Amino acid sequence: MQLSDLKIAVVGAGYGGAAAAKALSLLGARVDVYEQASRIREVGAGIGLRPSTMNRFREWGIFDAIAEVTSPSDYFEILTATGDPIMKEAWPADGEQVHTHLIHRGDFIDALMGALPEGMVHLGRKLESVEDKGEGAVLTFAGGTTAEADLVVGADGIKSVVRHQLFSQKPPVFSGEHAYRTVISTDAAHGMVVDDNLRMYIGRGTKVYLLPLRHRDQVSFDITALDPDGTWAPQVTKEDLLTTVEGFDERMVAITRDLDMDTVNIRAVYDIDPVDTWHTNSVVLVGDAAHSMLHHQGQGANSAIEDGGALADALKQAGSLKEALALYQATRKPVTDELQRISRQGWTEEEINDVFPGQKPAAAGQE
Repeated sequence: MQLSDLKIAVVGAGYGGAAAAKALSLLGARVDVYEQASRIREVGAGIGLRPSTMNRFREWGIFDAIAEVTSPSDYFEILTATGDPIMKEAWPADGEQVHTHLIHRGDFIDALMGALPEGMVHLGRKLESVEDKGEGAVLTFAGGTTAEADLVVGADGIKSVVRHQLFSQKPPVFSGEHAYRTVISTDAAHGMVVDDNLRMYIGRGTKVYLLPLRHRDQVSFDITALDPDGTWAPQVTKEDLLTTVEGFDERMVAITRDLDMDTVNIRAVYDIDPVDTWHTNSVVLVGDAAHSMLHHQGQGANSAIEDGGALADALKQAGSLKEALALYQATRKPVTDELQRISRQGWTEEEINDVFPGQKPAAAGQE
């Protein structure tokens, strides 16, 4: 298989699409990325890039560009609503990489986009259909424009058109939770940010995440709370948010009370059931399109980036495109199936012990 002759179309310019495009372009393939938005803009708050993810960035020559807009973190901690320790866990090291790097989603997508060659990303291309020709595929966009490729990479997220048309018509699954996310200044955190480590406070079905972004002098503040309203972008008031953190450490209540609701990203939390098959002979899924998962393990973006690396690895190793796609699925699907399963667990006492054997909470009955 002559990789330099391969014409690849990536649908979607999120984390998975950008990572796949970078990895595949380094193989010498001709890569074009088609994104429906008219400009690249990532809403939300902070995420953690795991050591294995940072290793991929080093492999692709973009480690420094990513690292300079991050804060390295040594561990994460789970506490009760009132701050009693439940467990503390060092981030799993990967070779020389021992830190998870905490980053703002906007900075992250800017750094990834900046790593792609000029002209590779085509904005304002909303995919309407994908036709699998066996030896290649044709994309049709709104307005009637088309693109042909030897390989189409569906990186178009949880509502993936590629997945829906070729692989699975099952709709996304509502988790029964809402996520409320914003970024505030460190000064507005009422003294709760003392280092660069992620902390999660749990109680009564609510989880509050404090993720320091000290390189920005900010902190990502995320409340995940039980709610039966499955509307994708529900209407929520500050009073609703205050109800979710009732009984929590007074400083978290104060943070919530001080929030500017116009800055809070509010969404119902969805994932998808595992997809049986991720590829045909000329179309493959990556990231949320393949395995959208709940955010409780912080693995969505990391998994999407690892998909891009694994797809490039498989293309280098295999003798044909068909073999490469089968190898990619065999490598990644067992991993993401398990992450999807674990991510659906809600951090009750039993579930913490399932995810972290032997690490039982110090204070039972707080959930």
